[in-house]
Amino acid sequence: MQINDIKKHSSNKTSIRIGRGGKRGKTSGKGMKGQKARAGTSGRSAMRDIMKKLPKLRGQGVNGNKNKSIINKHFAVNLSQLELAYSDGEKVNATTLFEKGLIEKKKGKLPWVKILGNGEISKKVEIEGLKISGTAKEKIEKAGGKITE
Repeated sequence: MQINDIKKHSSNKTSIRIGRGGKRGKTSGKGMKGQKARAGTSGRSAMRDIMKKLPKLRGQGVNGNKNKSIINKHFAVNLSQLELAYSDGEKVNATTLFEKGLIEKKKGKLPWVKILGNGEISKKVEIEGLKISGTAKEKIEKAGGKITE
């Protein structure tokens, strides 16, 4: 056997690594300059931008920032809804509003309710323990209703 008869068991080929000369050349298929041409960089995600824009409350203890400032704390009920749901002399409070299906519970509790002056009311109703707007107060008293807080 001669030295020129010896053959290898495996080939000399290796996978192409771009950016080290060879077939890709200069920019290695990454275009020109910029953030995406650099090593180890990635773009800023859209979700991060949304999180940065949300209002935050500081010092909320164990629960952290729950963005309580953007949650609506009152449930609005209009006079026109009371006109349809109630009859003369009935009491209006959070429990009766829930029973009639005008409001929903939040986390298992009855929410704060505010009565707004949209619409007209002709029935004498008693309102107990609810917040009430100025125009709604005038219209209820004009119809002969009572307001107790």
